[in-house]
Amino acid sequence: MLEVIALDAVDAEAVQAGGADRLELTVDMAADGLTPPVSVLRDVLSATDLPVRVMLRDAPGFAPGDLGRLRRDAGVLREAGASEFVFGFLDAKGWVDEAACAALIAELEGCAWTFHRALDNSADPEAAWTVVGNLGCDTVLAAGSPSGVGDGFPVLERLAARQDTVRLLVGGGLKVDHVAPLKAVGVTGFHVGSAVRPGGWGAPLSADAVRTWANLV
Repeated sequence: MLEVIALDAVDAEAVQAGGADRLELTVDMAADGLTPPVSVLRDVLSATDLPVRVMLRDAPGFAPGDLGRLRRDAGVLREAGASEFVFGFLDAKGWVDEAACAALIAELEGCAWTFHRALDNSADPEAAWTVVGNLGCDTVLAAGSPSGVGDGFPVLERLAARQDTVRLLVGGGLKVDHVAPLKAVGVTGFHVGSAVRPGGWGAPLSADAVRTWANLV
């Protein structure tokens, strides 16, 4: 399964044209991705019939920030058609902020969701895997290390062995030569962003690059 980051409707069209399976919708990659405006969501849903996972994050970092605002945003986005989400929070000690996650989950009423790369920045990624699985996510996006997949392979290998009801989605500095060894240890989900933007985040997303990745995975 290939998931690709999209920032707008034009990106969504290119993601679908390239043969990806799902897109993650976010904005402001200078802040590592924030909640998109509802207008952007509507445009994207009109541009693609791929599944769309919508980021819920109001500030850089992994603290919950303004949880009330996030809950309101979740409600508005759901009313506009969102049915899948991406989020994840840590407390000041680096453990999964279960209370904050649970408060947002209550707003989502059974929607599928991904716990994002907060896991890589947690005090214990493998313990966090168990916690977020118990919270009800169906996917964990991880690189295995805050510095990316290149340094995170040992952790990813251990997480891949623990997949059951939760799927490991590998992303964060993912490169072509990482794919085969990851597949060999049981990884079936791959997530890319900058890898399909040859000109950087300010340049268009390349459908051809998406197709290369789709064929690879």
